[in-house]
Amino acid sequence: MKINRINTLNGPNYWSIRRHKLIVMELDLEEMEDRPTNKIDGFLDRLKALLPGMYEHRCSEGTPGGFYNRITEGTWMGHVIEHIALEIQTLAGMDCGFGRTRSTGEHGVYHVVFDYKEAKVGAYAARAAFRIAEALIEGKDYSEELKEDIQEMREMRDKVRLGPSTSALVEEAQNRGIPWIRLNQYSLVQLGYGKNQKRIQATVASTTSNIAVEIACDKEDTKNLLESYNVPVPRGRIVRNERQLNDTLDNIGFPVVLKPINGNHGKGATINVKTLEEAKDALRIAQKYSTSVVVERFVHGHDYRLLVINYRFVAAALRTPAAVTGDGVSSIKQLVEEVNKDPRRGLGHENVLTEIKIDDHSLAILAEKNLTVDGVLAKGEEIYLKKTANLSTGGTSTDVTDIVHPYNVFMAERIARIVGLDICGIDLMTSDISLPVTETGGCVLEVNAAPGFRMHTAPTVGLPRNVAEPVIDMLFPPGVPSRIPIVAITGTNGKTTTTRLMAHLARSVGYKVGFTTSDGIYIQNRMLEEGDCTGPRSTEFVLKDPTVDFAVLECARGGLLKGGLGYHFCNVAIITNVAADHLGMQGINTLEDMARVKSVIVETVMPEGHAILNADDQLVYDMRKKVNCKVGLYSVHDNNPRVVSHCKNGGLACIVENGYVTICKGEWKIRVEKVTNIPLTFGGKALFNVYNVLPTVLASFVQGFKVEDIREALLTFIPSPAQTPGRMNLFNFKDLVVMLDYAHNAAGFQAIKGFVEKYDAAKKVGIVAGVGDRRDEDTIALGTLSAQMFDEIIIRQDRNLRGRTAEEIIELITYGIKQENPNKKYTIIPEEGEAIMHGIKTAEKGSLLVVCSDVVPRALALVRKLKEEEDAKS
Repeated sequence: MKINRINTLNGPNYWSIRRHKLIVMELDLEEMEDRPTNKIDGFLDRLKALLPGMYEHRCSEGTPGGFYNRITEGTWMGHVIEHIALEIQTLAGMDCGFGRTRSTGEHGVYHVVFDYKEAKVGAYAARAAFRIAEALIEGKDYSEELKEDIQEMREMRDKVRLGPSTSALVEEAQNRGIPWIRLNQYSLVQLGYGKNQKRIQATVASTTSNIAVEIACDKEDTKNLLESYNVPVPRGRIVRNERQLNDTLDNIGFPVVLKPINGNHGKGATINVKTLEEAKDALRIAQKYSTSVVVERFVHGHDYRLLVINYRFVAAALRTPAAVTGDGVSSIKQLVEEVNKDPRRGLGHENVLTEIKIDDHSLAILAEKNLTVDGVLAKGEEIYLKKTANLSTGGTSTDVTDIVHPYNVFMAERIARIVGLDICGIDLMTSDISLPVTETGGCVLEVNAAPGFRMHTAPTVGLPRNVAEPVIDMLFPPGVPSRIPIVAITGTNGKTTTTRLMAHLARSVGYKVGFTTSDGIYIQNRMLEEGDCTGPRSTEFVLKDPTVDFAVLECARGGLLKGGLGYHFCNVAIITNVAADHLGMQGINTLEDMARVKSVIVETVMPEGHAILNADDQLVYDMRKKVNCKVGLYSVHDNNPRVVSHCKNGGLACIVENGYVTICKGEWKIRVEKVTNIPLTFGGKALFNVYNVLPTVLASFVQGFKVEDIREALLTFIPSPAQTPGRMNLFNFKDLVVMLDYAHNAAGFQAIKGFVEKYDAAKKVGIVAGVGDRRDEDTIALGTLSAQMFDEIIIRQDRNLRGRTAEEIIELITYGIKQENPNKKYTIIPEEGEAIMHGIKTAEKGSLLVVCSDVVPRALALVRKLKEEEDAKS
């Protein structure tokens, strides 16, 4: 058994449109094909002993124990690994329940698919599940290793997952249909796309004043500012050494609080300090976080947190330090262990409460009371184990929002305005929050930027408050968009040209366009990254750009299968065609499989959006059955019965009618422009480019572009190396015309063939190559088509052979040539540059030389250089 590859998907994908977070593991299990689980002695017993929780896995039976029944009856090892991966993630605190295992079509090779919560943990679970299966087969004890795996996954999760406050904001945004992108490994998150994006980092938003954050982070500045506005604050000073500490204590007396001047979340703070020695210890603790330390008079009362968002009070919580209550029997250590059994408690932010840990601070508190962890408290006696009431150290919270006195609400909202902080946590010490602080003698201890939300969203006692809601209201008020228009394009051929034409049309009507293609990422028509950029990472690059207000995304098969889509919903999806290319790879073995891959795009169109489908392609036309949106059809035949029927029922289409590109709106027709006048069609000779024009016109129309603007854009889109690199680029040499094109599959060759046959040339020569990762029949077809359209053929070879030898590929091409015409002349020149130079130098006058290139920039540079050299001589 071996793992061939592991892919992490994070977006709509081939396996599921709804479940975006999936691991796809390709396994070679050929050696287990004759050994289902019922033929492995003791397998089920070992599985039960190691992972008893798998009893709850139901499988198709729908009842507990269903998976065990499958093991008894006999199931395949891929299915077992799928369920183990789900179970161990659940044991590590991440409930996962979706999985499926399917054959790739290759004997003994399977796709094992399961969901995950955190990508790195999911990939780890895949490898761990494989190791566990191996151990179960071999009868090895894996119990200790399993504990290590579970712990490793927990630690990994805590390092990579969003914190509770950020998660609350992201969840609220998702519930409103606002897309989001994580921008770093911490808590920096983008809400919305392109120019309509806002950002959050924990609970600091892109609207939050930097000055306000600086004020809040400086405890002394905050106190002085509030004091100048007659807000009650405790007396205190800033100290930097023990001498200054002594002077301050002489002035304000005990008890006191010491905290770092720029601390947060209670880090480095010590409260209720009553002696000089305690104060010196507290100074050392605080100076681990800041050289300057605030020393304040300790105010007796209860610790409350008031939350103000967009300068309006939204929630309040009573915070209580981590504590235990005696039962007269158990030791303090045992009481802590019992409290930590509460299922609401977990490591870090794993659950709504954090486990209590006995640390040096706890031991010091106990020592003050002449206690140790082995001491026993009287029944009902409570003792605090921390001096601060933070949830992150095991504290608890009680919601008190509904009993806050109106004066205290007024004061909190006023403080937020004074500091200028739109998301503001105010720490208030008072004996009773239901009475005004002017009566209780309470005071404001701190004003916090980036206040934690967990105490409000999941209080230990009381009503949970959706405090994320007012933040999203503030960032995206009613009528403020979070998205930008997205046009997604896929198909076997024509994707890049259609993408470029669509981007040109959007740019022509004033949009700032970002688009992705197989040759690069473009922002406002400037290439910012070169290469095949048709996957989810490139999509995110465009959608993250704050200058972009219209996205056109070429989405290729590879990216869909390896990573899923980089967006969740689009406004328009265009499918150009489905033809035989990349078959036999990654479990995609038939045209129907490939159509299912491509259909992911149309299944992500929003209900009010449009799926624009090629009515001349049966597989594409059939995709209309899968969509949950409006459908637009296109065809080069005005009498296509599918289009005729669609329009009779009030549908929208784009056709070639009487030589015109025509939009059909129901039975009304809107002529856009004569086909022969559109430069991209090469006077109507390039039928495949007509196919690229039609869906682009329809996509522009449904996006609200005016017909006159569409017409003007079509007439100004001139095919050239700059505008459409590698797509029918023509160079007029003295004795011949060179055409450079990216055609690399049978459908592409078929399209080029239609143009070459119409082109008037004394001799037609083709420079062609095969691709190593295609099926034999696909490569043979290239040879056959080459023999049909060219008088002479030069066979070169791609730089990347993709798993075959050059000799194997050339042999397949020549087989196809000879099969079509045994007498067809061909020459083998493996290096592309040499092949191009040979073709140009040996060309007869009036020839057409067609260069089918896989590395377009390199071939373009060479042809341009040769053209410039010829021009310089003349």
